[in-house]
Amino acid sequence: MLDVGRHPNIVLMAYSEVESVRGEAPKFRVTVRKKARYVDEEKCTGCGACREKCPTVVPDMFNMGLGERKAIYSWFAQGIPSTHTIDPKYCRQLNGKKCGICKKTCPAGAIDFEQKDSLLEIQVGAIIVATGYSPFDPSVIPEYGYGKVPNVITSLEFERLLSASGPTEGHLYRPSEIMAKRELPKIEREFKRLNKALERFEKSNNIDSERYYRENRSKLDRLDEQGREWIEKYERFMELNERIEQLKESAEQHKIAKRLAFVQCVGSRDKRFYPFCSSYCCMHSIKEAIIAHEHEPDTRSTIFGMDIRAVGKGFEEYKLRGADQSHIRYVRGRVGEIIEGKGKNPVVVYEDTNERKVKREEFDLVILATACVPSEGTKRLSEVLDVELTNFGFFKTKAGSPLDTTREGIFVCGCAHSPMDIPESVAQASGAASRAVQFIISHTKKRAAA
Repeated sequence: MLDVGRHPNIVLMAYSEVESVRGEAPKFRVTVRKKARYVDEEKCTGCGACREKCPTVVPDMFNMGLGERKAIYSWFAQGIPSTHTIDPKYCRQLNGKKCGICKKTCPAGAIDFEQKDSLLEIQVGAIIVATGYSPFDPSVIPEYGYGKVPNVITSLEFERLLSASGPTEGHLYRPSEIMAKRELPKIEREFKRLNKALERFEKSNNIDSERYYRENRSKLDRLDEQGREWIEKYERFMELNERIEQLKESAEQHKIAKRLAFVQCVGSRDKRFYPFCSSYCCMHSIKEAIIAHEHEPDTRSTIFGMDIRAVGKGFEEYKLRGADQSHIRYVRGRVGEIIEGKGKNPVVVYEDTNERKVKREEFDLVILATACVPSEGTKRLSEVLDVELTNFGFFKTKAGSPLDTTREGIFVCGCAHSPMDIPESVAQASGAASRAVQFIISHTKKRAAA
């Protein structure tokens, strides 16, 4: 990416999207909306002083919500261009509240709250669609417990936990403990505010809170508005007190996940959702299990799947190495349900199709290998480009031309085409670039001959 950003013949338009495409190849006129960052890219040095002082903390979606970021942020450390962006959804200043701390802090004077979106028109000879994919949302499969059982996560969330630059710096802390540690300070602040309010009430009325609650809880309809409000506050006070104890216990455990379960084909090879195979999930789960074992040698991983599709060069050997050296167990079967057990441990109920038995097994963490589905905005982009989609929502290509879309001069590569792993995506991207150059040269020669 750094080479792309520095290349004299490449114009990188980050934080932008295509609004319209007019004309025909090789003279497309493309209108691009460059979104307002509220930060001047030319002035910003990426020092991060603004980020450190920003008072607004929100979930970090680069870390899949497992970490936190500020309202002014850089998407990730190696991002190009090396600049910051203000999120208008969370920025106090942009939402009419008094703040502006980042502007006062920035030594380069790069903050500009008046910045607006801008429209640019460029002329191009060919277009390559490389919009990637979106992970399938497993919460639509209730039996897997995603979003309900706290220690059931997706493979991308697990990827961020494994990363040294992730929210846990590579330690396999469970989400239940991570969330408890994050929630505790917020609950404690509310608890202190309520406690002070109750103390004022006791002092002004010369009563004991606990006794007043016991004597009047059953007489709510006979209390005045102040009394009913006080009863509600005291119940919330007791609820918070109990919650704080639970969170403290959970946060102090800081349990390292050692018993890992990987559930394959979540949303894919399933007629209810996407009947196709997502291609890379099996090897991705094996890779993650091997890395987890490198981080924590006591880790034991179980991969549940209808079958393991190790079709690439060296993939079968990699699969066997995982079993021999990283304590990976492969279970042929289908997971029927994931429920919460003791200590927030997920319990997997599955059918072992080799033994033809239904079994239950407890784990520390369950990782769902979700389907590769068309990226968000694919349908809108296909309409803008006037390109057809397949029945599954990926960009359609011509018969016999795997890189050519249904519109001349527009090509496709990577997971915008269909599910594939990184090496295949890179190879296809190189092919699409070569095909675009070939297309432009052929049209240039035709015009010269004419």
